[in-house]
Amino acid sequence: MSEFPSTARVVIIGGGVVGVSTLYHLAKMGWTDCVLLEKNELTAGSTWHAAGNCPSFSTSWAVMNMQRYSLGLYKGLAEEVDYPMNYHVTGSVRLAHSRERMMEFERARSMGRYQGLSLEMMDLAAIKDKYPFIETHDLVGALYDPDDGDIDPAQLTQALAKGARNMGARIERFCPATGVSRDGAEWIVHTDKGDIRCEKVVNAAGYYAQRVGEWFKPYGGRTVPMTTMSHQFFLTDEIPELKAWTLEQGHKVPLLRDVDSSYYLRQDKYGLNLGPYERNCKAHWITPDDPMPEDFSFQLYPDDLERLEWYIEDAMARVPMLGTAGVGRVINGPIPYAPDGLPLLGPMPGVPNAFEACVFTFGITQGGGAGKVMAEWITQGQTEWDMWATDPRRYTDYTDQEYCNAKAMEVYGHEYAMHFPRHSWPAGRNRKCSPVHDKVLSLGGVMGAYNGWERANWFAQAGDDTSEQATQTWDRDGPWARRVREECEAVRDGVGVLDLPGFSRFNLAGDGAAEYLRGRIAGALPKTGRMNLAYFADDRGRILTEMSVLRHAEDQFTLITAATAQWHDWDVLNTGLPAGLTLSDHTRDYSTLIVTGPASRALFESLDTGADLSLPWLSHQGAEVAGRPCALARVSFAGELGWEIHAANAHIPALYDAVLGAGAKPFGMFALNSLRIEKGYRSWKGDLSTDYTLLQGGLDRFIKFDKPQDFPGKAALLAERQRGVAKRFVTLTVDAGDQDAPYMSTIWHDGTVVGETTSGDWGYRLGGSVALGMIRADLAQPGTALQIDIFGQMRHAVVQPDAPLWDPDNQRLRA
Repeated sequence: MSEFPSTARVVIIGGGVVGVSTLYHLAKMGWTDCVLLEKNELTAGSTWHAAGNCPSFSTSWAVMNMQRYSLGLYKGLAEEVDYPMNYHVTGSVRLAHSRERMMEFERARSMGRYQGLSLEMMDLAAIKDKYPFIETHDLVGALYDPDDGDIDPAQLTQALAKGARNMGARIERFCPATGVSRDGAEWIVHTDKGDIRCEKVVNAAGYYAQRVGEWFKPYGGRTVPMTTMSHQFFLTDEIPELKAWTLEQGHKVPLLRDVDSSYYLRQDKYGLNLGPYERNCKAHWITPDDPMPEDFSFQLYPDDLERLEWYIEDAMARVPMLGTAGVGRVINGPIPYAPDGLPLLGPMPGVPNAFEACVFTFGITQGGGAGKVMAEWITQGQTEWDMWATDPRRYTDYTDQEYCNAKAMEVYGHEYAMHFPRHSWPAGRNRKCSPVHDKVLSLGGVMGAYNGWERANWFAQAGDDTSEQATQTWDRDGPWARRVREECEAVRDGVGVLDLPGFSRFNLAGDGAAEYLRGRIAGALPKTGRMNLAYFADDRGRILTEMSVLRHAEDQFTLITAATAQWHDWDVLNTGLPAGLTLSDHTRDYSTLIVTGPASRALFESLDTGADLSLPWLSHQGAEVAGRPCALARVSFAGELGWEIHAANAHIPALYDAVLGAGAKPFGMFALNSLRIEKGYRSWKGDLSTDYTLLQGGLDRFIKFDKPQDFPGKAALLAERQRGVAKRFVTLTVDAGDQDAPYMSTIWHDGTVVGETTSGDWGYRLGGSVALGMIRADLAQPGTALQIDIFGQMRHAVVQPDAPLWDPDNQRLRA
């Protein structure tokens, strides 16, 4: 055996399928000087007891990409590395009990087909044909995935390990990492066998990821947001009826998922494997009387089948032969959950050259894609697909353990839940509240959470149905629809006020701050006393983020971004920040009121602000409203005459009362989304993502190619401009029926998919449905007729001119 390595480019902590896949993909990309540390044997954590199911299905575009890649990798892996694997591609039948579930399936089918998957809708006869042992009397239909199946998790991990070793990467088993330290720009990973100096380190420690994450706190880290859940499944004895059918047909029955009842049922040899996700679920290692052990390798929790009784009975009614066999073996093991059920895959928040590839709930089916994504993050600093859905920075400072536990229990118990556009999950709420939160509630605010911040989605009146059940629909209309219309009309005809806590807010100052920003953004900086939008690109010219830049002096700026972008955009600004510049985060210190509508100037005049209300659009100034100091920014995401009031939290209650007292009608986030989409204003990580370049995004006017600064992506954008842009951002009017186009609805022309929607909503000022999207550039001509697949219905759409649909000349904004 060669000597223990003392240096490496990358050290990966954790030898489950995700850690080993990361090592394999790093070696594939030529980074072979990498070491993986496993404290026991490979697969000793969640991997070894995983069921090994391999679905491609997801309603997340990023997660579907990851899973699709995994299944393609697994099909050829055994031959590539010469390691035998039990990989059974049986197909799967995903059952629907309701119209809403079938609509979800239609959406996933459309997304899957766009990615090259062959998902198909099924009627009851087709279900029975594929799965003859099933009762279908109470079903509506199903979704068939021919690529679904199961794989042996240990064999998969060993195959990836062999491939990594063959390329020169190193795996150290029975070698626990014991801590990390930092020496200049290098990491030192400590083990009992010696220290390893490295450039980059990856936390792939599975359900031990939180413990490993504590090591990084002295270097800017935070507690990893996760909870470990107990997941049980059991294997039956052999079922003669199933054995006879399998031998006769020459293949297994498809994997069955009854997602409305919340379980999967899979053939295992000649028996069945039943795995429920029960509502009465259990988390482990969260109380003093249940401490997390130092080592839980190749171990299980005690059986607890009583929790599963309802699900077992339901499954036996669905597939009666399940009830003819005894229980052969019970598996009850730990599975880590992040608060939204998606993994942590990307840069470690606040820590240089450290990454997380952990908290995978479905690590087997996602492992291949996760390794690819992580290797891209490490070697290139960016990923092929926009992976914000799994980026660890999507969580910020509100995810204490109580929150994580509550959300993990909620997500686990609703593992197969439909994520309706107007629904807000109730667990883990009120983490961060506006200074006028109680006032907003008293006015009828129906709240939603945005990066932990509570904001009103709409304002209910007496008698309106505000129940959670009322929001469980894909349809546009619901108890909120009338109120949202009234809110939009108030902004159109009078004046509205939106309480908007949580804008990410950074101050940048110091000699050279302006020049630093010029070298980072694609466009120009505003003059002192002015503000503008600035776009940051990666080196491929893709849209990294958008910020509002307010300039106070030559080298003094405030940068304001989306609430969810707080930690992401801090990294964008802070990475490579020159010495002598100061960057500070004031997100929690200030709040914002949006006051907008044609009567907004008259409202401010009545309050005697002392401000110059004739200053033009995109100006900002200090003012005093209701005797409270604030800043007034002449800008409106709603597309009407208006101002944003920015003030310290302590002053917001008096300011809100004054604006309401002067006649402003409160409006919420649902109305704001409708208003902004009529203007074609982009939303971050919907319309603006690293899936698109600035030129594709229609942001040409925000790019200053002739400036001397070589901003990131400049060369790539110049090359793209020269060869021609392949896709173009467009606004579409849609004959949408009862639902508006959701994110990633496919856009069709002459029987071919030519693009996708990035957002959609009803425009109450226009009286019609609007979608924003990306389409093939040659079709981005006004008047082009297209179709959009909205929940399986092909809806007529028309490309609109490259201008806002509402107030195309911005006369109302500039009034």
